[in-house]
This record gives sequence, structure tokens and C-alpha cells, in this order.
Amino acid sequence: MSPSAVPAPTANGHFENDLNLSLLGLGVEYPPFLVGPEALETLANRFYPPSPALKKVLSINRLTGIETRAAVGDVNHPLVNKPDAPSIKELNALFREEGVRLSVNACKKAIGEWGGSVDEITHIVSTTCTNSANPGFDHYVVKQLGIRSSVEKILLHGIGCSGGMAAMRAAAHLALGSSYQQKPARILVLACEISSVLVRSELDSINDEQATRVGVCLFSDCASATILGNGIGGEFAEPVYDLLGWKHQVIDDTDEDLGFDVDPLGWKVVLTQRVPTLASAAVSPCFQDLIQSVPEIYKDGQTPMAADFDWALHPGGSLIITGVQQAMKLTPEHLRASYEIYMKYGNSSSATILSVLNKLRESEGKDQVIACAFGPGIALEMMVLKRRKLGPTTSNGLEHTDLNGSSNGNGASNGSDDMESNGSVTEGAAVVNGHSGVNGTTPEVNPTEMNGSGPNGAPKVASGPAANGEQDEESSLPVEELD
Repeated sequence: MSPSAVPAPTANGHFENDLNLSLLGLGVEYPPFLVGPEALETLANRFYPPSPALKKVLSINRLTGIETRAAVGDVNHPLVNKPDAPSIKELNALFREEGVRLSVNACKKAIGEWGGSVDEITHIVSTTCTNSANPGFDHYVVKQLGIRSSVEKILLHGIGCSGGMAAMRAAAHLALGSSYQQKPARILVLACEISSVLVRSELDSINDEQATRVGVCLFSDCASATILGNGIGGEFAEPVYDLLGWKHQVIDDTDEDLGFDVDPLGWKVVLTQRVPTLASAAVSPCFQDLIQSVPEIYKDGQTPMAADFDWALHPGGSLIITGVQQAMKLTPEHLRASYEIYMKYGNSSSATILSVLNKLRESEGKDQVIACAFGPGIALEMMVLKRRKLGPTTSNGLEHTDLNGSSNGNGASNGSDDMESNGSVTEGAAVVNGHSGVNGTTPEVNPTEMNGSGPNGAPKVASGPAANGEQDEESSLPVEELD
């Protein structure tokens, strides 16, 4: 293949046919604990006096549509049960242990499905918004995986919930660069977030500022990974998805609407009431532009409908999901994977989108998939992918075999030294149908049954101005939505 023949985005933003980019393996690793809404109430009652703001947040916490959230510890984890919220030093130490462990396991799953060797990995693109250490967490992941130190690494920061897709976009460009040089590319893409241990910092702000902060009700922990290849060299298993095209866009005049600011006790969410409306309104024009840039899909000047695709939407919150559903005239079935991950595991920020794609490939559906996420800026990431194969599944679709041949039923890890290795859930943590984090399985859930159903099969959430993302006079945050 001559360099001039390498398929790539053209100068006018249109993609050539057959980029030859594929996701060769996927891996998702959730920690061993699933905590329900009562866990937040337990911690709040242990350490904070009753107040109007806390009462409102705890009420919202029961109505988000999230049944359980994945967490590195239960409600009795030592780090969140000290007299004061953990320091940034303590948070970093925990991420260095738990975040790296989750990341290594997710990477092993992705590499195992791909079928290649760590020696064949050419680049690594990683992202997180819940750790800022130098060297980055990817440095330690590389060492534990046994990847050679000369592999090119990129660590992306400052992109929040859109980070998983931004990392895939960056990897795609690296792969096309390798194609230009007629070299193979096998790029490990990794996203990891540990959000659960920020609970005390958020509760501090709710108590001190009497602000209605809902991030404490939504976020969770996860690591996810994929191998992106350019089709040059090597014969391995059938790819999971082909990547046909992508689009990145920043919504004008939204710098102050969405963010994750550095704080002495970690990070604090910045969010305005405009976010759900802005995000939902931006999807349709971005979708139209993306589809028209991909020749394989945009044929004879005809633009397919959004409903002609399955959707892997980052489940930032119920208003994001239902807002996009309504704006794009979709059904809950189109967004089934987003709903299920949101309900069972919560919003794991940048790591969530690969978990949704992993869930979506469990069963047959539309031939092509639109992936979409929002991040600080407000930035919108969108991709169009083509299904290639179904993935291995269990009762909840998150089982993959790692390099050592071991696996578990819900993508959860096997615990850590300071937590019970059997994943048992103690006071305040959720048990769903008698089963908990590791050895049990969460039930299959119909997206229309999230705490009851609202219009068009959407989840039922709190009513009134606050639940609709409107701002009350005491709060700088809408009650129901995050990026």
C-alpha cells in the first residue's frame, strides 16, 4: 500500500471508504462491591447533621434510576469513615493501588480476546479524570502487564466523561499514521475512574454550602480497555467492531457549564442547569455531519435515520439518556445497553462508554452503532461503528477470560487486601434479589422498569423543577444530571 493510498479523513472532513480500523478486543473490570442508594444515606447520617440540602440530595438519591453503583469498597471502607474527608494524598494512594489493579485486569481481558501478545502492542492511550499523579497511572499498568518500556504512551486528562471516546479517537489517528508508514498498529486504549471515595468531599460541600450536589448520587468506579488495530500484520480473532468514522465538537459558549475542578480534597463537579438541554440539542446536528462524512453509510445522498442504528450513549444521568432518546426519536430498545449499565453500575465517567459497547455486543441488533459521550467544555464525542461479532456473555454480559484464563460473572475484580474478597455487602450496601457484588449476579432489567416508567419508557425520576434539571435558588447544580 502506497502512502498516497492510505485511507484517512480528507481535508473536507469526509472519511475514505475502508479505514481498516477495528476494535479487536474489549475488557471491562468493575470492583467487587455494588452499593445501593442506602449506602449514601448511611454515610450521611454517620457524619453530617440533618439539613435541608442534605435532605433534598438524599431524596434525589433514591430516584435517580440507579439501583446499584460499582465501588472499590462498601459503606464501611476505612477511607470514607475517618473524621475528615480523605486528602488528595490519600486518594492518590488508593488510585495507585485500586485503579492500577482494575486497569491491569481490564487490559488483560481486552488482550485476551484479541489473542495477541503484549509484545505486539505499539501504543497506549489512557485517560482518567480522578487522578493527576506524575508519572501517570498508565506507567504502572505498563509495568504490571510486562509491556516493553519503549512503547509510546499518551495520557489524556481534562476530558471527563468523554475521555473514553477521546482516547479511541486519538488511537485511531495514531493507527492511521502507522498505516501511512505501512506499519502495524495495535493500540491499547484504557480508561479508569475511581469516583466512589470522593463521597465525603461532596458531602462536606453539601453540608458547608447547603448546595444540592447530585454527583454524589451518580458516580461509580470502573476500568475498561480495548485494542484498536489497523489491519496490517497478524491474524487473530474476528474484530468486535469496525470503526467507520468519528466527530469531535465543542459546544460554543459552554466553558463554564460543565467541569471537574481541582479541590484540596479531590475534585468537585461544576455543572449548570443548561447541560441536559445543551447536550441533547447538540446530538442531531453532530449525527448528521458524522453520517454524511462516512461513504459506507451516506449513499446516494440519503441520510439514514437515527433509529436505523443501535446507540451506545454514555449514561451520564437519566435526563441525558431520555433527552437524547426524545431528541433523536429513539426507543428504550435503541438505548438498552446504556440504560442497563446506568442502572446496574452507575456513571463511571470515561470508563463507561466501553462498558456500554461491551454490553451492546451481547445480543444481535442493528448492523451499525452510534457511540456518543459528553465531557467538560462542553465537548461532544461521536463515533459510528459496525458490528463484527457477538461477545462472550454471562447473565449480565460482562464476563471475559483474562490472560490467565480466569474470569468472573459480572466483570468485578476479586477484591483487595482491605476488603472482603468474597464481595459480601455489609451495612448500607445493596443486595439485588439476594445477590451482591462478586459471587452473585444482578438481575436482567428491562429499561422501562427503572423505578417505574415514565413517558416513552423513560425512567421515572423525581418530579418538579429540581428533578427536571432546573436550578433552585440555593443550588448551583441541577438535581438530576451530570456529564
